[in-house]
Amino acid sequence: MGKASVSSAKVREMLAEDKEYREEYERLKPRYALIARLINARKEKNMTQAEMAARMGTTKSNISRLESGTYNPSLDFLIRAAASLDKHIEFSLY
Repeated sequence: MGKASVSSAKVREMLAEDKEYREEYERLKPRYALIARLINARKEKNMTQAEMAARMGTTKSNISRLESGTYNPSLDFLIRAAASLDKHIEFSLY
């Protein structure tokens, strides 16, 4: 599936019908959950992507790519992103 925008109704339909799509969705779910949390934390602070980038010492385009899911960040980058929002990252294996 490309980068095109898909409605939530269409996603539910695809999940119900397509095993391969459902498996890919489940594989990517943790990534998008983390992205959503970062976006929400940034917005709660009324911070722009440019302001977050400046606090991290990176570029706005890196923040934009992170938030769109098109960037595969390093662990260090994620830790810096969280710290720029006065947050921290916790991991768990299960």
